[in-house]
Amino acid sequence: MSHEEFPTENPAVVTCGLPYANGDLHIGHLRTYVGGDIYSRSLRKLGQETAFVSGSDMHGTPVAVNAEKEGVTPEEFALRHHEKYEATFPRFDIDFDNYGHTHDETNTELTQDIVRTLEDEGYVYEKEIPVAYDPDADQWLPDRFVEGACPYCGEHARGDECDEGCGRHLEPGEIEDPTSTLTGNPAEYRERQHKFFAVSDLQEYLQEFIDRLEGTSNAQNQPREWIEGELQDWCITRDMDWGIDYPGDEADDLVLYVWVDAPIEYISSTKQYTERVGADVFDWEQAWKESGDIVHIIGRDIIQHHTVFWPAMLKGAGYIEPRAVMASGFITLNGKGFSTSRNRAVWADEYLDEGFHPDLLRYYLATNGGFQQDVDFSWSKFRERVNSELVGTVGNFLYRSMLFAYRNFEGTPEADVSEEVRDRIQEAIDEFGAAINDYSIRKSGNAAVRLAQFGNEYIQRNEPWKLTDEDPEAAAQVIRDCVQIAKAIAVIFQPVAPAKMQALWEQLGEDGEVADTRIEDALETPPASFGEPEALFEKIEDERVEELNEKLAERVAATESESDESEEDADESMADESDLEPIADDRISFEEFQELDLRVGEVLDAEGIDGADKLAKLTVDIGVEERQIVAGIKQLHDLSDLPGKKVIIVANLEKAELFGTESNGMLLAAGDQADLLTTYDDATPGTKVQ
Repeated sequence: MSHEEFPTENPAVVTCGLPYANGDLHIGHLRTYVGGDIYSRSLRKLGQETAFVSGSDMHGTPVAVNAEKEGVTPEEFALRHHEKYEATFPRFDIDFDNYGHTHDETNTELTQDIVRTLEDEGYVYEKEIPVAYDPDADQWLPDRFVEGACPYCGEHARGDECDEGCGRHLEPGEIEDPTSTLTGNPAEYRERQHKFFAVSDLQEYLQEFIDRLEGTSNAQNQPREWIEGELQDWCITRDMDWGIDYPGDEADDLVLYVWVDAPIEYISSTKQYTERVGADVFDWEQAWKESGDIVHIIGRDIIQHHTVFWPAMLKGAGYIEPRAVMASGFITLNGKGFSTSRNRAVWADEYLDEGFHPDLLRYYLATNGGFQQDVDFSWSKFRERVNSELVGTVGNFLYRSMLFAYRNFEGTPEADVSEEVRDRIQEAIDEFGAAINDYSIRKSGNAAVRLAQFGNEYIQRNEPWKLTDEDPEAAAQVIRDCVQIAKAIAVIFQPVAPAKMQALWEQLGEDGEVADTRIEDALETPPASFGEPEALFEKIEDERVEELNEKLAERVAATESESDESEEDADESMADESDLEPIADDRISFEEFQELDLRVGEVLDAEGIDGADKLAKLTVDIGVEERQIVAGIKQLHDLSDLPGKKVIIVANLEKAELFGTESNGMLLAAGDQADLLTTYDDATPGTKVQ
């Protein structure tokens, strides 16, 4: 692994968090897979040797529970979903070099080999622990076979995760007031021998690793609570039949915890790719054991697994650590969480069946906010982005400039690219490369759109339609520049919109695949002749959006009328956000609102409070004085980035003491991810918010 700028001399592996083989895919699930596909295509565009791999997560209690409900085997249940995912991803041009699953022979053998190595290296030990047991069913209750209260926050929790409260990973025996999901009866704890991975032995390594880790700031900061605190060892076995058997005869009644074999599929899938294409094309052992650049692209609900447990396993087993982890925010639908139980979702197949091109959704998911930010999808917002940016900006420039070139020159005019346009294309190339090294999919896509904006301004400013009679050479120069910009857009925008840019490539009269081009090809001369172009993007009409909204509303209403069952949407690799809170019915008077003294502040300093998982201490300039404010943002923001940021605070709140630290005011932020409220313009610290 290196920390040099891409492209490097090392083979790169880009992975996506494994989809859990337990339900259908909706467009919220697609965000990380589209992101991974764009990132891997972009690395290749820079000249980086890259493998893009993933696979279906087949094991764990949710699969076993739902298979039992359907009266089929867990393998049959999981394979059905795996095969559907395998067919769905290509329909969105998500082009994995290898897509396997965790139950195949490669992953089984490699998982058991890695666990044996961890055991040989002294990182695995056996310990007797309390495990939930259902005496009526005469069965042990691992993970989601048991529910109860979280021992940390008191909220309702599953056996392996506090999914409705603090989000902590829970070990067997931790959940309080356990109840069996099999019978609904209270469970009891009984002592049982289990295997543990000594993560705590690698704490010093993990503390150094997290400082080296690249990617999104949420992946770099969220794990520090565990890594810098009292790091607990990890129970890696479960009492169930479905899973990969613990290696050896002494534990033949135990299977490995799903989060042991799931990330190992990244290695297994890369190995399968090498076995298919040969080590001379891509060497999995070099990538994972010697000098690879590993980039994991995941949802933020599984950051802890990829930045604590997984690198510890890799270190203990002699593999190289990840270079970067990119963790995405969630996607909401019309301001509410996706709900599979209430059918409030835009399903992946549904999107395509409605006749929309996959590149439109790829663009929306890639560029609508930073990768780690939550994004809201609505058909109205989708229409607006498509019509204004893809149709009005990119499509408009490409069609008008190429049509003019075809009608007046039958292709590319004989002229050299102007210095202005060459420099602007080089700027777009540089923006693209910087974005990929900054792990910003949004910026990489925007580099092409901004180039198209320049193209529209350039052609409008130079008015070649007036120059054809007055100054034919000048007209030829302008259109030559525009055709070069069109080719550059095809090259730079290809990772985001691969099918549409291939169509543009062919319209330009180019041979081969635009996917095979490198970023520097954006400045290569286009073919001398090409045919009449066709518009690449079509407007979405308002009536179409109304129709789609009505369909969604009718479907949700029909589902809710059929069943009042509670939502059970979240799982290890496909978590959805809960609904937004309803607007409060009780109103306050304007006079009551005026009693709040809201002020603009500027953060001068920010640091975590020792021993507190979530709390940070901020020094804030509010004009007339500096205030010390304690806020629960330690895990959600890179504190080193906050100095200089404008924030909004409640200045007349009573002082409080939090974790032994005085807090003189309240920082305002939106949502569970503490999106800090700020100002549109450069308001002076101390300015009152009215």
